[in-house]
Amino acid sequence: MSGFYTVPTPKNELVKNYAPESAERKSLQKKLAELKAEFRDIPMVINGKDVFTDNKIKIHPPHERKHVLGTFSRANGEHVKRAINAALQAKPQWESLNWEQRASIFLKAAELIAGPYRDELNAATMLGQSKNAYQAEIDSACELIDFLRFNVHYMSQIYAMQPESAAGIWNRLEWRPLEGFVFALTPFNFTAIAGNLPSCCALMGNVVVWKPSDDQIYSAHVIMKIFRAAGLPDGVINLIFPDGPEAGDIVFKHPDFSGIHFTGSTSVFRTIWKEIGDNISNYKTYPRIVGETGGKDFILAHPSADAQTVATAISRGAFEYQGQKCSAASRAYIPSNLWESVRAKVLQDLSTFKMGSTEDFGNFINAVINEKSFNRISHYLEEAKKSVDAEIIAGGKCDNTNGWFVEPTIIVTRNAKYTTMCEEIFGPVLTIYVYPENEFEKTVELVNGTSMYALTGSIVSQDRYAIDYAAQHLKNAAGNFYINDKPTGAVVGQQPFGGSRASGTNDKAGSLINLMRWVSPRTIKETFVPATDYRYPFLEK
Repeated sequence: MSGFYTVPTPKNELVKNYAPESAERKSLQKKLAELKAEFRDIPMVINGKDVFTDNKIKIHPPHERKHVLGTFSRANGEHVKRAINAALQAKPQWESLNWEQRASIFLKAAELIAGPYRDELNAATMLGQSKNAYQAEIDSACELIDFLRFNVHYMSQIYAMQPESAAGIWNRLEWRPLEGFVFALTPFNFTAIAGNLPSCCALMGNVVVWKPSDDQIYSAHVIMKIFRAAGLPDGVINLIFPDGPEAGDIVFKHPDFSGIHFTGSTSVFRTIWKEIGDNISNYKTYPRIVGETGGKDFILAHPSADAQTVATAISRGAFEYQGQKCSAASRAYIPSNLWESVRAKVLQDLSTFKMGSTEDFGNFINAVINEKSFNRISHYLEEAKKSVDAEIIAGGKCDNTNGWFVEPTIIVTRNAKYTTMCEEIFGPVLTIYVYPENEFEKTVELVNGTSMYALTGSIVSQDRYAIDYAAQHLKNAAGNFYINDKPTGAVVGQQPFGGSRASGTNDKAGSLINLMRWVSPRTIKETFVPATDYRYPFLEK
């Protein structure tokens, strides 16, 4: 290093709107058609080499389950071991590379996504994960670009955090990467998360074994292609497609396992945590465990709230991307004085929703991710239809003829602890509890005590005292708390994301906080003129 470098000041990527006749809409539609017509045999990437197996798994668009986009190669245990060995082999050279060189790689990746790869990454997300054009744009393009740019900025801030030095002494902090390899286990629902979890660890000098969700491999392949095009050295990030339990059995028993970066279900994360604990004596270091898991996110309306604001928060917060956001509103508390107005406005919104393929830009709602999800959501809806505590006032129908389609559904319950007020469904289902308008404070306690999760939530109110009351009494109920807004849409650099309780470790993706989990600081004290006599003045007579 021959200078104290100032990294480019990050700015949030501008979201394209894909309006009719716009250039970006025509370009994206062209890429969608190209990918739809192409068959991709997707390899793993181990030590920079494409790796195929004979065990091919077909990839289908969730909204057109009979169409085949391509296949991916299922890994076995030997591939997992090869990926770990490749990472450890790459580690010495990668971690000794000057930080500005690592920064340049991921800044270049951001520019590649913003430019020549934008359509391909968005189209892959639309086809493989059934996201409409706007949801894909804010996720796979803009948020991933933001992660890459802002993480470089945060890295420079971390490295600049240095201690004071007394006279004759120079104190320094060296921000070392972790000793060993990091395992990145990423979800289907956000392409940006899938790209961020391995890349932010690698940015800080770590080497990574990355296992994406089977349902996100189509776009994960494009992300890896971008990283390689940006100049990522071989072995730094190794992309593998094993079954989860088989991978975990090898990864969590390896002595060089140094951390996991995870987004997924609470049950899986708890299993991982226990397995790490069972193997703790095998590791060289205590592994970092960073995870963002489930949510049972809420909208709480105060009697003073504007009914239209509440209705819009519900329509967008509960049903964008079919409710498959960790932050999606899945329970709402509406005061009795507003209920009829809110109900009418939300039902009017739902009556205009169009559902179908992502290739038709007029569709606001697309398919849920797979058959397992479709069946789970269907089960909740069937139970609600039979329950004396629940009434479905909108939606409730499921159709798997062509894809995994679930109608946006609203359940109204008379029981504030009804099943769908408590359990995560991860689909386009919102349950509403109408509370007596004079029982706001009691309802705040209901919100706080109903769910084991604490990811996101919002208060809608025109009463500042009520806003303050809710903010104080719900401070542990949501790691991301919104005032007069929906509880979704966190932006990198603006709202660091993460929750606590059963929602994860709250290490705040999209912030300096998260990156600090992937380094191990070493304090260095240098004394310029060292002591030559052990005696202190107090010993003198």
